Amino acid sequence: MLVIGITGGIGSGKTAVSDRFAARGIVVVDADLASRVVVEPGRPALDAIREHFGEGVINPDGSLDRAALRSKVFADPAERRWLEQLLHPLIGEEIRNGLETAASPYAVLVSPLLFEAGQVSLVDRVLVVDVPEDLQVERTAARDGNSAEQVRAIMAAQADRSTRLARADDVIVNDRGLDELDAAVEALHQRYLELAQARSVP
Repeated sequence: MLVIGITGGIGSGKTAVSDRFAARGIVVVDADLASRVVVEPGRPALDAIREHFGEGVINPDGSLDRAALRSKVFADPAERRWLEQLLHPLIGEEIRNGLETAASPYAVLVSPLLFEAGQVSLVDRVLVVDVPEDLQVERTAARDGNSAEQVRAIMAAQADRSTRLARADDVIVNDRGLDELDAAVEALHQRYLELAQARSVP
């Protein structure tokens, strides 16, 4: 199974791109979704987080208060490392399960931390969704209601733009309209179908 890893900074449009692959019948495994599943109530990771950070990161309904946790870990690199060491192996397992059961010509793994979390080892090619950093800040602030400073702090925790681009096999520059985005995805879809077909020939 050919696996394409989609990554890009916050606000770059990874979801817009992966949604277009999904619309073409391609299985999309979302690392963000996997990261939510592993901290659902009843999962061991949530108990460990509660024990480490206290009740302040738990909502009244027993679910994880992601915003409260985010503010703690982005303020303290040591806490972020603790959380990553807990969650990354569990998220990796969830992702592998999703990819192994994918029933499409190829599969897509979309992850903002493809490189940082070592998930690049699960993919055959890397597609980077790239936008100018000012546009990243503008889009994310508008979408999430965060300040520009908060957005830049999140960006600083991710691989920088030049590092991502240096490791890309394919790039979509997502700074124009949806028609252009759709055309870029369609061109790559056809290319990936060819690669998947070539791989399946004995």
